[in-house]
Amino acid sequence: MVVCFSGFAMGRCFFEPMTEPLQTEFAGSDAGSDAGAPQLTVAQAIANLIQTQDAGDRYYAAWWLGRFEVKDPEAISALLMALGDDRDRSEDGGFPLRRNAARALGKLGDLSVVPDLIACLNCADYYVREAAAQSLASLRAQAGLEPLLALLEGGLEAAVEVPGKPHLVQPYNAILEALGQLGEGSSHPSRLTNAIEPFLAHTVPQVKNAAARAMYQLTGNDRYIQVLIETLGCDDLQLRRSALLDLGEIGYLPAAAAIAHTLAENSIKLIALKGLLEKEIRSLGQDVSDNGVSKNACQVMTLMDALL
Repeated sequence: MVVCFSGFAMGRCFFEPMTEPLQTEFAGSDAGSDAGAPQLTVAQAIANLIQTQDAGDRYYAAWWLGRFEVKDPEAISALLMALGDDRDRSEDGGFPLRRNAARALGKLGDLSVVPDLIACLNCADYYVREAAAQSLASLRAQAGLEPLLALLEGGLEAAVEVPGKPHLVQPYNAILEALGQLGEGSSHPSRLTNAIEPFLAHTVPQVKNAAARAMYQLTGNDRYIQVLIETLGCDDLQLRRSALLDLGEIGYLPAAAAIAHTLAENSIKLIALKGLLEKEIRSLGQDVSDNGVSKNACQVMTLMDALL
């Protein structure tokens, strides 16, 4: 297929997969930018991860190996070792190195690490469990379905805040999104939907939105998407950003205009529209125009051009 475009909509915007997150995992608070960070070779990164004298070098090396998707067997082995590290502890008892290792392993496409990530779902560190759930989803690890589902035990009544902590007892956002992604296309989704649907009534908007996203992925019912679309008009910018990215990741094409007109940064709206465009390109069928691009894709590209 030969396609010619103008403006933002041509070139790398959909020919390359969207792998760059808005936030990276390197920095003191598990978020930051890699701009200006020291450059390593693969051998240096592996050596830095294996050594135990400098916790900062180990933390950065784990992030670096994931950021640059280093699939060398030695790198994967070193990351698995880091996944069991008990030296690097935060003031609240968490395991920062394990968190970065779990995130990195989800980017390398090696399914041999799935059992280790599943084991991390039982870690005492909330953020390790969150990273493990996200990585299992990234790896499309069907073996993670049952362990993830088990974390929803107790339902809505159990999904409460941890006293003195800024989070709930489980990383429900990551769990629900992973279940939606891993269960998508299932011929028998009822067990998943029965566990997920109660979370649509959760008082935390992010959890409610994650449940809505998962329910749409599992059922294809547009009524669940309305939760996300309504969030685009809420007063909270962070929630609007999150809903934009959710809609982009699931590729919900009817939301294109709503995405383009949301009060948020154009850069985030472009990322969301790119997600819609990529899904449309992948699913091109009979409804194509003379130049080989679907009418829907052309409409999305027009919206993208208008945001530049």
